[in-house]
Amino acid sequence: MRKIVNSTYTTLDGDITNMQRWHFDFFTESDESGAAAHDLMFGSDALIMGRQTYEGFAPAWSERAGTDEAADRMNVIKKYVVSNTLTDPSWTNTEVISGDDVVEQLRRLKESEGGQILQYGFGPVSRLLLDNGLLDELVIWLHPVLSGRATSEELLYRDGVQTRFDLVGTDVHSTGIILLTYRPRSG
Repeated sequence: MRKIVNSTYTTLDGDITNMQRWHFDFFTESDESGAAAHDLMFGSDALIMGRQTYEGFAPAWSERAGTDEAADRMNVIKKYVVSNTLTDPSWTNTEVISGDDVVEQLRRLKESEGGQILQYGFGPVSRLLLDNGLLDELVIWLHPVLSGRATSEELLYRDGVQTRFDLVGTDVHSTGIILLTYRPRSG
């Protein structure tokens, strides 16, 4: 069975969507955060995302094709987009998961042969995975900054069933970023 890992970058005040304002000051490909991101990406053989993430990633990563190892990996890796509105994805190696049986399709994907599946960001697809026992790990990249600008829709918080986690790892970086790795607590 494949493992599904969510990787979410956040500020101290919970901003997960305005990375251009705060993330890049703390992150370079040559530091330990770059190495950790590389390990997550190259330790996975597929990505899963919602339509909004797809719409942000597809043009950004497509135009970077051929510029570096991470961009090339992002462009060739198998991608699954959970969406009932995206019908004709143009990004290479992308498949849409849609319909009334999305959870069952995700369950079959998780049970299929292959390596780890990576998901970026925390939104409706993450909540769907959590609520149906399909998310195996949550890696929070806590950045030492208060964004001070996020709207309620741009915060990590989402209405839903309370979910408890067990801390299974920490990785403190010299930039002040702390990776907190959690597993959903069973029961």
